[in-house]
Amino acid sequence: MTDLHPFIAGLPKAELHVHHVGSASPRIVAELAARHPDSKVPTDPEALADYFTFTDFAHFIDVYLSVVDLVRTPEDVRLLTFEVARDMARQNIRYAELTITPYSSTRRGIDERAFMAAIEDARKAAEAEFGTVLRWCFDIPGEAGLVSAEETARLATTDGLRPEGLVSFGLGGPEIGVPRPQFKPYFDLARAAGLHSVPHAGETTGPQTVWDAINDLGAERIGHGTSSVQDPELLAHLAEHRIALEVCPTSNIATRAVATLDEHPIRRMVEAGVLVTVNSDDPPMFGTDLNNEYAVAARLLGLDEHGVAALAKNAVEASFLDAAGKARIAAEIDTYTDSWLAR
Repeated sequence: MTDLHPFIAGLPKAELHVHHVGSASPRIVAELAARHPDSKVPTDPEALADYFTFTDFAHFIDVYLSVVDLVRTPEDVRLLTFEVARDMARQNIRYAELTITPYSSTRRGIDERAFMAAIEDARKAAEAEFGTVLRWCFDIPGEAGLVSAEETARLATTDGLRPEGLVSFGLGGPEIGVPRPQFKPYFDLARAAGLHSVPHAGETTGPQTVWDAINDLGAERIGHGTSSVQDPELLAHLAEHRIALEVCPTSNIATRAVATLDEHPIRRMVEAGVLVTVNSDDPPMFGTDLNNEYAVAARLLGLDEHGVAALAKNAVEASFLDAAGKARIAAEIDTYTDSWLAR
């Protein structure tokens, strides 16, 4: 098979499932750890590779939250956000919907208005300097319970506080022991305020969790949805209603949600007609990036350049960009692909 890595590296892309803190590069994590030496997170970027080796999903959550604890000031928030955008620009990511968990910051004492100002300042500066457009998904940390849901909904829907770049409302964290239906009132509030619904579901639990996300939370996209392939009726529903799955192959292996890449269900999703997008989730923590995830997906699906370009356009279609923005990036993908193949 042709080595697609050079093609993928230059391909204009959109990313829909990538976490704010989880996108911090080893360099940035080490810098934040050095700022806050009381943390157990290593200050040596090379030592972070061992630190980011997970035994299971629960261990991943513990490590993730230790990195979250490094983000303690508005200056930390701004640094992290801007540097994440820099790393995205290096991968030719033109547009990203970055999942942010504001509750994790506000409960640690960061002033809510200062937090919003920091992410918005970084967003605007990144677009001006790198050309990468960022939008926000505010997500509920499910492990923190309904108090976090209430706070996240308030931050996402209060006029004068809600940031300009906010487009969607999500739910992350562990799924086991955190049923989706209990969050319905908060998703109702967010949807009434014009936000799109993008909860995680079916990552480490069965397909019923995905049904709950659709029926109770009004999900327009599903984060992961890995177990959807266990239910043919669910796959048919996802395909018919164009409810996209935000698939993150390497993440699923790192957290032990899927045993091996060769067992990953992405092919069955595509064969069922589901709108599949490829994403990196928490890339430095999983030793990956979006370019690598496209290469993995291309191998699993047996794609050539046209197939990879079509996969990239799936993310554009499933995004919450306006029609003009979608058309612009789709045209960039087509132009790039035609030029590459004409060489």
